[in-house]
Amino acid sequence: KQSGALKRKLQSPHGNPPVKRKRKLSINTFRKGATEADRREKGSSSQKPVPKKQLTDNKNERQKNKPFIKTSSLFKNNPDIPEIHRKEVQQVQENVFTTDSFSQLDLHPHLVSTINTVLNICSMTSVQKQTIPVLLQGRDALVRSQTGSGKTLAYGIPLVQSLQGMESKIQRSDGPYALVLVPTRELALQSFDTIQKLLKPFTWIVPGVLMGGEKRKSEKARLRKGINILISTPGRLVDHIKSTECIHFRRTQWLIIDEADRILDLGFEKDVAVILNALNAARETRQNVLLSATLTEGVTRLADISLNDPVSISIADEIQKVPEPASQTDREASSSLNCMEQENFAVPETLQQYVMMVPSKLRLVTLAAFILQKCKFEKRHKMIIFFSSCEQVEFYHELLAKVLSGGSESEQPGRSSFSSVSLQFLRLHGDMEQEERTEVFQEFLKSKTGILLCTDVAARGLDLPQVTWIVQYNAPASPAEYVHRIGRTARIGCRGNSLLVLAPSEAEYVSLLASHKINVAELKMEKVLASLMKDDRFKVRRPGGKKSCGKNPQEVRERATVLQTKFENHVHSSEETVRWAKKALQSFLCAYTTYPKNLKHIFHIKSLHLGHVAKSFGLRDAPQNLTALPTTGSKKKTKPRPKRSELLRKTHGKQRLAEILRSEYSSGMDTAGAKLKKK
Repeated sequence: KQSGALKRKLQSPHGNPPVKRKRKLSINTFRKGATEADRREKGSSSQKPVPKKQLTDNKNERQKNKPFIKTSSLFKNNPDIPEIHRKEVQQVQENVFTTDSFSQLDLHPHLVSTINTVLNICSMTSVQKQTIPVLLQGRDALVRSQTGSGKTLAYGIPLVQSLQGMESKIQRSDGPYALVLVPTRELALQSFDTIQKLLKPFTWIVPGVLMGGEKRKSEKARLRKGINILISTPGRLVDHIKSTECIHFRRTQWLIIDEADRILDLGFEKDVAVILNALNAARETRQNVLLSATLTEGVTRLADISLNDPVSISIADEIQKVPEPASQTDREASSSLNCMEQENFAVPETLQQYVMMVPSKLRLVTLAAFILQKCKFEKRHKMIIFFSSCEQVEFYHELLAKVLSGGSESEQPGRSSFSSVSLQFLRLHGDMEQEERTEVFQEFLKSKTGILLCTDVAARGLDLPQVTWIVQYNAPASPAEYVHRIGRTARIGCRGNSLLVLAPSEAEYVSLLASHKINVAELKMEKVLASLMKDDRFKVRRPGGKKSCGKNPQEVRERATVLQTKFENHVHSSEETVRWAKKALQSFLCAYTTYPKNLKHIFHIKSLHLGHVAKSFGLRDAPQNLTALPTTGSKKKTKPRPKRSELLRKTHGKQRLAEILRSEYSSGMDTAGAKLKKK
């Protein structure tokens, strides 16, 4: 070996280049943290032998250079982060509060007292001031107001007022006098809780909730005894209409559809039609109310078939009454795309919105650094992180909890002063058992801090107090969905912040938001990563006890690489976790293919670098069996995944597969998740 090296040296015309090459070789040969991709890149040179003398000379220097070499894999070959050119737009403002009190309305004194003492509310919000008098007059209404503006009480107060004041006192056995439809189970529980509080002085009126995941038998028993205000998700109510004999709507005087656009988004349009037919068959006249933060073409269509001469209530200053389409043909002509382009959204004034450009390779460490910065070092923060699939929620919940909650802290002798602060990670998605979903929802509701990882199942209507940060790790499919997600914070006049994480190729999404009067400020990735300097768990151990020099960018990069290595070590610690990471990556890619046509130029599967994206799932290299996925059409997606036969049987058609995967009711973790829990 030595004679071979000597021979090459003699052949070289100069002495310097071979020495340089040798120095690189000595480091490359012995680095342990190098990724598979780096090994392939420099594999040809690393095979060459090195003289023993050279190894001895560089022994100490190797320790110093090791972290530098490791950082090269994480911060190398990333796309340039583009400058965000955005116009300053005047955001649509809504005045959330008014100075008017509930006592100015013609309400029962006990009801006013309950609002003041039990709910601790003294003055009305704008939507309540405009909606309550209209509903007390018995008129139908189409209500559009920003998220977190008090729409539940806007229909709840007139509903309770009218039912308690009926001439013949309501009996429990009379059955439903009011029907409230909501899109998700969590919102059903929350609305039930609010109505229950309003009914405190009127004990003879019985509220009840029906939703998927609960036992049908116990729901049937409650329906037999009688429920006067029935709160339900559309699917479960249709189930009871078809199978429960005792359910009837002979006395139903109110129909309230809350988060109407979300109900339609989830594909409940047919179910709503079945419910409307059942109501119309039993009783022709009733009062109808539609509520939503966004008005889509579907909501306008639903309003046409369910409302009778409605009053349009829109709180935003710049948005006038909803224009009625002149004819059926006009309505069909105005496509949902045009509807989306024309609409401006009202966002709470107290909400600070940020966007952060992060290359795919650095997404995981940047998210981890942001969580540490807000929930560990600054403390007193409560955070919700949105993902595009159930599998990602499961995977990241496990990964972040294991690595960031201090599982490896005890191994480090010099622990950070922040180590005592424990991070609480919770998860919420449509694949969870109903009992567990309710438990998580209640736990996050009561806690003062914590990080909730979830899908869009938590994006609508939920009033989660003290949430200070909303992080959208995967961009939403529409500006309307963006508004609903950020609406989980800055509710009823409180302060809040939101962060949207975008890849450099997705920068144009900021302009799309600006076209809907949504302003976002840029947050620099480097600033977030610099927070890792506060945590000694990610400190690079230097020979001779050399101190690190402040917020040196190189030091920050080294710490980011140490953190990335921790994530990768955890993922590669067993075959099970690698399989789980691959499944989460696959679900992300499937979700990425389902962005609507008008956003395909921003979110296109071909703009993703599979190897870099794999890094953000803690994988050291792009999985071989996934390489074909991005380039194949949606029709071929079913072939490489025979294990998901159950899901394919349910979907009846390959075209809907990607859409089903992206929905919060999607499966895909069922078998693997169950096995893991048992273990």
